[in-house]
Amino acid sequence: MKIIIANESHFKFAQTISDTITESAKVRGTGIAMRTPEYIIKRLENGNAVIALDGDKFAGFCYIEVWGNKGFVANSGLIVHPDYRGQGLAKKIKKAIFDLSREKFPNAKIFGITTGLPVMKMNYELGYKPVTFSELTDDPDFWKGCQTCKNFDILTRTERKMCLCTGMLYDPSTHDESLEKRKMNNKVFHRLKGIKENMFLKKKTK
Repeated sequence: MKIIIANESHFKFAQTISDTITESAKVRGTGIAMRTPEYIIKRLENGNAVIALDGDKFAGFCYIEVWGNKGFVANSGLIVHPDYRGQGLAKKIKKAIFDLSREKFPNAKIFGITTGLPVMKMNYELGYKPVTFSELTDDPDFWKGCQTCKNFDILTRTERKMCLCTGMLYDPSTHDESLEKRKMNNKVFHRLKGIKENMFLKKKTK
């Protein structure tokens, strides 16, 4: 099994990816926006997608969408073929597309909306936080992508304030700042620990 950045050589999987997303929506009965093969191909050709392959067999997929003049990116369309579910593949794909997003758009806020608890858990482990929809992109084209979701009427009735989906956001500035703070606190802790140990050793040698 390999997870790689998708390219034009993977166009042949576009129909399978589209069908897998559609079938998953039917089986789960939750809000999943449909994606046509043409839509999938556009994501494959610009290097903003990852694909999981078992030899030459499709196993999973996820892609990046760019919004707000590169201020926001969304990791969307996460799907695993039924033959490969229950093996932890979704988590690996999610991590791969997250890493690709951070590499290509290091200053962008990464967000997603989902009704799936497993995806929420994966997002949380990557550093996402639950947020209101007002904190996500206001680009109307993003929200148009929800039109094929069965819950779109809820989104429109609430004027895009809420839906059955949960909005989650990874803000690199906030996250990186907290990491730096943790590193600083760790250094201070070790420094104090060293001072205390030196004082204790001096007392013992007297």
